[in-house]
Formats: sequence, structure tokens, C-alpha cells
Amino acid sequence: MNRGRKILIISHCILNQNSVVLPYGREMKDFQEMVKYCMENNIGLVQLPCPELRQLGLKRWGHLKTQLDYSGYRNQCKNILYPIIEELEDYKANSYEVLGVCGIKGSPTCGVSLTCVGDWQGEVNTYKSIEDAQSKVKMVEEKGILMEIFQELLEEKRVKINFFDFDNWRENLDRD
Repeated sequence: MNRGRKILIISHCILNQNSVVLPYGREMKDFQEMVKYCMENNIGLVQLPCPELRQLGLKRWGHLKTQLDYSGYRNQCKNILYPIIEELEDYKANSYEVLGVCGIKGSPTCGVSLTCVGDWQGEVNTYKSIEDAQSKVKMVEEKGILMEIFQELLEEKRVKINFFDFDNWRENLDRD
């Protein structure tokens, strides 16, 4: 068996669009090119668990980073990342190259370069209109909660890994 000794960590929804908040799921073909590239180049894929799905289920509303930024959610993110970090340490100790962590631009949890924030709270009917509620949301150049915590935990272990959004996968994997 040919082991490529290369690993890529990916956000859960890259392989499972069923986990994405409605109506934001993409066509799986959007991800097939990257998955095919990884398979053809012997790059192993490590799928991160989805903390939004675990904490809020499938019938959840879309959330913002500011809504998820509380101790219970942060602790859940840490708890699902600890086993992943242990796996990465084992891969690195056995001469595997971890190519990076691939997130989802704009996600409150898995965004790498952009995430969404805002001052949402209360009942939906407290807003004059959908447009009023949407006007409270903005994109900022920050990581989502999971990616932010992942990077912090890796830094504590003195492990440096490249983080990038799915939109930039080709330029981050095609470096050789």
C-alpha cells in the first residue's frame, strides 16, 4: 500500500453538506475536485466534527460567531478538538506532513479568513423586517470559533499548521 504521508484536515461539511444550515448547502460537485485531487495525490483527509450540528442539531437557524461565543460552545469545541490534536501529534511523530486545515469562508464556526458577527438576540418578531435583522450582520476578518480555538490549542503545543479557506484550496495544496 502506498502511503502518501500527507494529511489534510477539513471542515465537516466539505464531505457532508447534509450538516449545513438550510439553505446554505452547496452542491457536492463544488467539493469533488478537491477531494479527487487529494485522493489522486495520496493525501489523507481528516474530517473535523461539526460542533454546530452537535450542539444545535439539524433544525437550527443560522448563527453568528457572536452568538456562539460563549463558554459552553467553546468548551464543546475544545472537547471535540482534543482527539484530533492527539491524532496530529501521532502523525507528525511518525513523519507525516500535515498540509493544513481547510475551513469554510464566512462560517461562524469554521471560517478561516472571514466570519460573520452581529448583534442578534431575542425573538425574530423584535425586528421590523428580515432586512432589519440582516442589517445587523457583517463579515469580519477573523476566524470562526472552532478554527480560532484549534489554532490556539495547536500554538499551546507549539505546532504550526497552515489554515486556509476552501475557496483557496488549490493554491495551498498545489505548492509542490
